[in-house]
Amino acid sequence: MLDYVLNGLMQRYQERVPDVAGIIAAMINRNLIQVPEDIENDHIAFRTMGVPQLGIQSLEKIFLHYGYTKRDPYHFKEKKLDAWWYAPPAPQYPRIFISELRVKDLSEEAQRIIISYTDEVKADPVSKLDLDDGPAVDTFLHSALWRTPTLEDYQTLAAESEYAAWVIYNRYYLNHFTISLQNLPEGYNTVAAFNQFLEKEGFTLNNSGGKIKESPDGLLLQSSTVAKMIPATFAGNATHSIAGSYVEFAERRVLPQFAHLPAGELKREHRREGFEAGNADRIFESTYSSQTGKS
Repeated sequence: MLDYVLNGLMQRYQERVPDVAGIIAAMINRNLIQVPEDIENDHIAFRTMGVPQLGIQSLEKIFLHYGYTKRDPYHFKEKKLDAWWYAPPAPQYPRIFISELRVKDLSEEAQRIIISYTDEVKADPVSKLDLDDGPAVDTFLHSALWRTPTLEDYQTLAAESEYAAWVIYNRYYLNHFTISLQNLPEGYNTVAAFNQFLEKEGFTLNNSGGKIKESPDGLLLQSSTVAKMIPATFAGNATHSIAGSYVEFAERRVLPQFAHLPAGELKREHRREGFEAGNADRIFESTYSSQTGKS
């Protein structure tokens, strides 16, 4: 069931995010991989609304059921977000990062708008799902949870929280997937080298806090493309371009206690785990107008 659900997420994500196909094609052309399945997916990420019947506590039930383990929390004061990451049941699966908006920390007007939509969901929808029914879960993750927002509501939210605006339109749509770099061929297996490759291929990178986001311990380095603007149809058939999803890249360096191991013996457990709030804070901005205005 986990394979079915992850494949469904990735299929729809690739259809809607043109950078995915472009990056994969460039990687194949350079012989970094032979087929798309050669890519190691470091993690996937979801955005949610922090209201009682939705948010992290609801969405996480799907992945906990499939064997994921809830790990560490993260807090983003300025963006009014909380998040957790989840370790997969086996190393061939991606980590999962789920964030939620602290709705109660927003202005009364923003709260009113959000709740007018989320209150259409009367109870936790995941609690009604048969989590052993892969097609049902897949359908749920790609279904509208509430009515299509008006352009006015979207723009009002965007003025206060671009995260809120993204979620009110996209719901549980996959926010990004992450290409793991450390096992790629020499010359492409670091964020610095891969960024150079991407820019030569014409991709625009998120430069918030620098193009390379590095954890204080120097062991987790990340970068991301800037989300492309895509046409969106709002209530009443109003149309407007909004930020879609993006692609992230991660380099997990070897932990000091395993530095003596030959490269051929290194496995996932020998490298830096988890996430870094400072890195993630900047990566969130891949869908923000400060970045999308450059693409």
